[in-house]
Amino acid sequence: MFPHYKIGPEARKYFEIAYENQMSGHFDRAIHYYKKSLRIEPTAEGYTFLGWTYSLVGKFRMAIMQCKKAISYDPDFGNPYNDIGSYLMQMGLLNEAIPWLQKAKKVTRYSNPEFPYCNLGRLYERKGLWPLAYIEYQRAAALNSDHAPAVESLQRLAARLN
Repeated sequence: MFPHYKIGPEARKYFEIAYENQMSGHFDRAIHYYKKSLRIEPTAEGYTFLGWTYSLVGKFRMAIMQCKKAISYDPDFGNPYNDIGSYLMQMGLLNEAIPWLQKAKKVTRYSNPEFPYCNLGRLYERKGLWPLAYIEYQRAAALNSDHAPAVESLQRLAARLN
């Protein structure tokens, strides 16, 4: 299920159970099993996914705390930086989100490197900074031409800017 995620078999078993519960909307069970996996083997991915689950139930401060733990385990893993930026955006803290998204763009290990560019595009668009948003969406689409949010946002902004 997670081929690039190196973790021992027992911790992986609980991580996968957590992920299945998260995807089926059983967030309390997902949190339980992510924590169980992390007790066996703490990893940046485990803390990031636990944070994601907390965000899905609106516990953004707790989600950010988990992402910061993830960064302490692996500062080169991009997902938690992007996720913190995303959670801050959802909390309406746009200016506070910018440095996290900028950091996410610079890290060396990232499963979806287009995400922080697209999120920064959304942020700039919300602030009315359309030319900056357009540039970020372009960068996201250049990294992944199949990333529909970036492509659709580019088309929408191109029409607005013309």
